[in-house]
Parts: sequence; structure tokens; C-alpha cells
Amino acid sequence: MSGFLQPPEVTSEVRRLFDEDLAELGYIMNLTRLWAYQPDTLKGLFDLVRQTVEAGGLDLRTRGILVTACASAFGDSYCSLAWGCKLAESADARTAAGVLRGDDDRLTPDERALAQWARKVARDPNGIGQADVRALREAGFNDGQIFAITTFVALRIAFSTVNDALGARPDAALRSTAPQPVLEAVTFGRPIED
Repeated sequence: MSGFLQPPEVTSEVRRLFDEDLAELGYIMNLTRLWAYQPDTLKGLFDLVRQTVEAGGLDLRTRGILVTACASAFGDSYCSLAWGCKLAESADARTAAGVLRGDDDRLTPDERALAQWARKVARDPNGIGQADVRALREAGFNDGQIFAITTFVALRIAFSTVNDALGARPDAALRSTAPQPVLEAVTFGRPIED
């Protein structure tokens, strides 16, 4: 099963997706099985994500902060765990766990502004005002970067929405690969696969 859906037909494109996961991770991710219904849609979505990464100048640590902040605010355990691991690698496990819990004390001031922005976009985009945008400018981000960062977060929310709505559970491997502080911080969303 791919979440709530039956496994898709294994075409050459689907096999390519599965082979990429196997080569990189040693297993096929649950979300890959789900997105195998539309490999071109997945590719298109992540092409857009890459464009926002380039336009915003977002390095791995910054992407980790944005994704863990928005995914945890949104209640998505899968991306919170997966990106919590990535943030733990580029920072440390306590920092990643803090961002997942909404505690940004271990971040720099500009990183705090990004984490707060990602949470606002995930929770209440209509509640955002000029003062919120001004806080990003004061943290050193120009309007082009603010647009790219916001689009990045929105695309990640779209990705998470599909995964969550169709029942994709965090991969069982995350139970043993995620640092303990990250595992303990993710108390929401779907449980890790058995």
C-alpha cells in the first residue's frame, strides 16, 4: 500500500524513482511509492522547489529550518522527521528539535526570522501583515528573497498536504536514523510506519 492507495503500476519512470531511493537510501520511501502515481508531477514540483532555492540562495541549513518550522507548524510528521534529520546534520540535534518544537533560541537572528515566517505561512497566511515582512527585511532579506522563501514554504506545504491527505506515514527507517531529540520533538501527525 502507498498510504491509503494501492501500489501504482510499475512503469519505467516508476522503476527509476524506486531505483533512485534504493541507491541513495537503501529502501523505497513511502512518499516515493505515493508520488509514483505521477512521476512527472513530482519532477515538476521539485523543479519549482529548486528554482525557489536558487532564487532565494537557500543553503541546506536554511532549507532545513524552513521545512522543519513549516512542517511542524502544519502538523506533518513525515517531513518534520526527514528534514529534522537533515537539519540535525547541518546544525545539531538539539537545534533541530528546538525548531520542531517552536524554540528558536539556538538559531541566529536571521534564522529566527525565517523560522517564524515559515510558521506564519503554514498556520495563517492571511494573518500576515507589513510588520511581518518588515521583520524579514530587517533580518537582511530583500523582496526577491522574501518571495522565493515564501514560495519555497508554500510548495513544501503543497507536498506535505498530498502526503498527509493520502496517508503516507514516516518511513520505519527514520525510527533508527533520526536523532533521539528529533524523534522526541515530533509528537504530532501520522506515526512512524511499523
